[in-house]
Amino acid sequence: MNRPLALDRIRVVLSRTSHPGNIGAAARAMKTMGLRELWLVAPESFPDEIATARASGALDLLESARVVPSLQDALADTVFSAALTARRRELSLPRLPAREAALELVARCAEGRVALVFGNETSGLTNEEVGLCSMPVTIPTDPEFSSLNLGAAVQVLAYEIRMAALGAAVSVADDAQGEPATHADFEGFMAHLEHVVTASGFHDPANPKRLLPRMRRLFNRVRLEREEVAILRGMLTTFERPKRRG
Repeated sequence: MNRPLALDRIRVVLSRTSHPGNIGAAARAMKTMGLRELWLVAPESFPDEIATARASGALDLLESARVVPSLQDALADTVFSAALTARRRELSLPRLPAREAALELVARCAEGRVALVFGNETSGLTNEEVGLCSMPVTIPTDPEFSSLNLGAAVQVLAYEIRMAALGAAVSVADDAQGEPATHADFEGFMAHLEHVVTASGFHDPANPKRLLPRMRRLFNRVRLEREEVAILRGMLTTFERPKRRG
């Protein structure tokens, strides 16, 4: 059986992991399902002997893992990202159950690299971290006992992704489609937008309310292409120029 292309384009990101054993368990869960790319955002302890022991045969994933200081760094070159969260978040997009989310992630692999993001074992992902991602995901556990440890959560999503990848024919997007904006492109646009609306007086940083989160949610729904980001930023640059007096 040929290896599905999607499995080589999906990145698992663990943010602010507090126990190294969970990193090892996540690596083992990934390897059993054919996922190879592990990124760690500010782990409390890594490398660590406990992580190595828990990896149990997935040492190669630990050795190749990328450690970065922020989630922004981990997502910079991705075109789509999914944040695992058990809680409903105000101003976030609707959460997709794991099976549907896996299908979406695999489909997005035709456009480029995608990421599946997991938060800290105790507190999960922050609202800001969820906001940086394209789509919130949830595992539909029994509401009477919904607690999953990090390794188990990674295993569930990795399984669903493998099943989706095996059932889908994913190929590189053709030239007729616009090149999708990367996370770095999108964040550059959002920073530019915030600067312009603040300078214009439309946005008051001292009384921010919900303007910027709503704008982020709007553009996450649209899924901008790189050319569209360039057009929007060109418009913002024009707005910044002083008006000529006739």
